[in-house]
Amino acid sequence: MQLDLAKIREYGHLDFLAKQLVEGFITGLHKSPFHGFSVEFAEHRLYNSGESTRHIDWKVYGKTDKLFVKRYEEETNLRCHLLIDTSSSMFYPQKDFGKLTFSVMASAAIANMLQKQRDAVSLTTFSDGIEIQTQCKSTPTHIHKIFLDLEGLLKQSKPNRRTSVVETLHAIADKIHKRSLVIIFSDMFDDIENTEKIFSALQHLRHNMHEVLLFHVTDQHTERDFEFEERPYEFIDLESGEKVRVQPSQVKEHYKKTIESFYHELKLKCGTYKIEFIEADISKGFNPILDSFLKKRSKMK
Repeated sequence: MQLDLAKIREYGHLDFLAKQLVEGFITGLHKSPFHGFSVEFAEHRLYNSGESTRHIDWKVYGKTDKLFVKRYEEETNLRCHLLIDTSSSMFYPQKDFGKLTFSVMASAAIANMLQKQRDAVSLTTFSDGIEIQTQCKSTPTHIHKIFLDLEGLLKQSKPNRRTSVVETLHAIADKIHKRSLVIIFSDMFDDIENTEKIFSALQHLRHNMHEVLLFHVTDQHTERDFEFEERPYEFIDLESGEKVRVQPSQVKEHYKKTIESFYHELKLKCGTYKIEFIEADISKGFNPILDSFLKKRSKMK
């Protein structure tokens, strides 16, 4: 399957806005309460008579009876890190690599859009370990290289590749030293019966002051609702290769109870940690999911 660059470029005219104070912004696109000052506080200095009083720290004045001015680090463009889960479960449904195809298309559209705003983008792909990790740049050459890496993901499946979301998110959190926008594309199927590890990894990113968006990529009809025709099936775990022969009705109730509990906890924790949770049900199609998300973001001014 080839990456449809014409489709990606449809989204190039939309402003992709950071909701919170991430490092760097372009005036007019990423609104800041500091009106031209960067979001990163540096130090105080004594107020010089005759200069603007706009940035005087009145709280410090109230405590010390001295006038100090806040100083901030120099502005830079926003940094965005795209993280794509490439474990075997993301190649489901196998006929069109549905979950991975959506993740690739959405990542390419967002990368193209941010590059037009002169924002820096990096790409990280992972399964049982980090596979691709690019630098964070904004040049057209760099974005083209990211497109080539994304196209390469669609050319072949990866059998029996497990997900290591937890280890990857901790590693990324340790490596990103400047506040950034981190966008994750994953079904988050990593030890769903031990969810605290997943939540700890997400919290690690937020603790480091990154803005985090999670596209929870699933095929809701089969993976959440477990809607299968009532006949014998052989279900295969794409990550372990384990096979089970059953009638859907024999496992549906237990399966749905487990998966709904996981989904509810994941969504609740994202809300608690102020992580934007985007339900990406691939059965709805690429356009409706991304259009809805981008329209919502474009109103955040």
